[in-house]
Amino acid sequence: MRTTLDIPEDLIDEAMKASRINTKTKVIVAALEGLIRRSKISDLKKFRGKVALDIDLDGVRGRKCRY
Repeated sequence: MRTTLDIPEDLIDEAMKASRINTKTKVIVAALEGLIRRSKISDLKKFRGKVALDIDLDGVRGRKCRY
């Protein structure tokens, strides 16, 4: 979808340098995806400690127990 935006050029340039993304479109898409991801993570944090899971996280993550 094409949209006209008035975004400060220095902000776009800084985002492109920080992310090492070389197009304005890609850096805006990455920023929007990051915003959505953070929002979803924030929503999930309210369930921390409230859901009983009977799984071995080390096994799921492919880790070996050090102890």
